[in-house]
Amino acid sequence: MDPFVPQIYLDCIKGSYQNSPLREQSSFSIHCHHCTLMKVVFINTSDSSGGAAIACLRLQKALEKHLGIQGTILVQEKKMQNPAVISLSPTPLKKKLAWLRFVAERLLFLPYEKSKDIRFLFNRGMVGIDISSHPAVQNADIIHLHWITFGFLSTHSLKKLFALGKPIVWTFHDMWPFTGGCHHSGDCDHYRQQCGNCKFVKKPGINDISKMNWLAKRAAYGLLFSVGCSNWIARKASESSLMAGCYIDSIPNPIDINIFTPLPKCQAKLQLNIPIDKHYILFASMRINALKKGFSYFEEALHIFKSSNKRAFDNIEIIVFGSGDYQVLNHLPFPVHNLGHLVSESQINAAYSAASVFVTPSLEENLPNTIMESLACGTPVVGFKVGGIPEMIEHKVNGYLSDYACPESLAEGISWILKNNSDGQLSHHARQKVLECYSEEVVAAKYGSIYNHILAKR
Repeated sequence: MDPFVPQIYLDCIKGSYQNSPLREQSSFSIHCHHCTLMKVVFINTSDSSGGAAIACLRLQKALEKHLGIQGTILVQEKKMQNPAVISLSPTPLKKKLAWLRFVAERLLFLPYEKSKDIRFLFNRGMVGIDISSHPAVQNADIIHLHWITFGFLSTHSLKKLFALGKPIVWTFHDMWPFTGGCHHSGDCDHYRQQCGNCKFVKKPGINDISKMNWLAKRAAYGLLFSVGCSNWIARKASESSLMAGCYIDSIPNPIDINIFTPLPKCQAKLQLNIPIDKHYILFASMRINALKKGFSYFEEALHIFKSSNKRAFDNIEIIVFGSGDYQVLNHLPFPVHNLGHLVSESQINAAYSAASVFVTPSLEENLPNTIMESLACGTPVVGFKVGGIPEMIEHKVNGYLSDYACPESLAEGISWILKNNSDGQLSHHARQKVLECYSEEVVAAKYGSIYNHILAKR
């Protein structure tokens, strides 16, 4: 990989964005002339599934609204009615081929996988399509990658993109871009060198598939401008020798503060058609029973909370939204209002606003959209100290940081929030956190600054 010479970017690698001259220039005029002439193609596997898809769409919208950037989003298959999104599988045949690529990617890992529990936690990146000749890519000033696995782009596809010589920005929504295949390494640090001895494979060894995948990425990558959604993942990226010589920054995902905004509790509850005289504990996830989303810790924490707050039993109920196996809800110790899979942002906003506390017991996270959405609606959050969550939750200021994988600490956090927000101060600080750090205008300015510097150095 060719190093990017200017000191402004080397400073970011060594000292992070906080101490970079680029930080001082991120408050540039929102109506930047250079940005209004800029064309950016955003690339993500989906336009609707997963946190990266949501973040990608929100970023494109923010940059267009506040900077006038012409953004196009390329996805494997389009499901939302968004004119900015272009599907690479618009016909039944191409949709079938996209599905077959996804299956092929899984089958290529099947002989090596340690167990079916980790089947979707590791991607080899061997199957994908070449999009380098697509008009949106050819016409773009900047290629902006997001989450691109599951048979969409392969390592070879990435090599084709780097060969175009166009500036490539990659927002890291997980660790896959700088590991040998895992999306989150947990306590493993083998990605710092060349992977190998991978805990996800059946027979780990020095030269196992994780090292092969790692070496393939090193051969494919060219000049890269990488952005972590959190300081945590930016630090992780800087530790990987795969990122040596790359510009590494940390910029959060944006959120529309006019869509996600606090509603009066009574109004929100009426909108959801749930009793207005209850306190609600909220749990939300794309797949509520996904192993790493920690639902079992949530369940155990609620039992602990109930046993130590018996007087509050009649006043507490649960709100859940998301997809997955709803059978797990049958074991919760409080009445449950299952809202199912919510698509309407108005309904999602109402769910957060109706809740007194949002609980996110995830075991692996980068910068969860759910926490950002909850804070924007003025609802305090309880979550484990993991990944980028401590950057979002300020302990006993806008939420409660619980000890990792500890249901007792989670229960303590739920109880503390319910007892300490009668004056609304936690809700006020929750909203302020979003206004100051995650609003569209704030995030757009930071990305605009990076884009302009990239093009100015060409």
